[in-house]
Amino acid sequence: MAVNPGTYNFLLQRASDWSVLLQFKDSNNAAVNLTGATVAAQAWDKERTTKHADFGVAYTSRSNGQVTISLTDTQTTEFPDSLYYDVLVTDSSGDKEYYLEGIITVDQSYTR
Repeated sequence: MAVNPGTYNFLLQRASDWSVLLQFKDSNNAAVNLTGATVAAQAWDKERTTKHADFGVAYTSRSNGQVTISLTDTQTTEFPDSLYYDVLVTDSSGDKEYYLEGIITVDQSYTR
């Protein structure tokens, strides 16, 4: 199945924990069953020369296409002001599709 990745840009505070629940659906608005699939997400600079983080991935409900991706305060502490990320799903047969992509805008935090 060819997937056109969705776009989700988000703002996070530097040196904070961050997470979001994602639910993947097909063109008929039905949940994509993620049983047997693996999900990976990474944050890179625009030129893709420096990887800044691998997201944590928790399978919230595989049969309902739900995963939570997350970043820790330790990871976000050294983030530059802008990063790019995507979410790759590898199904049980080994096929790889990018389901989501976007820009991370990082806001300065002051309280530590």
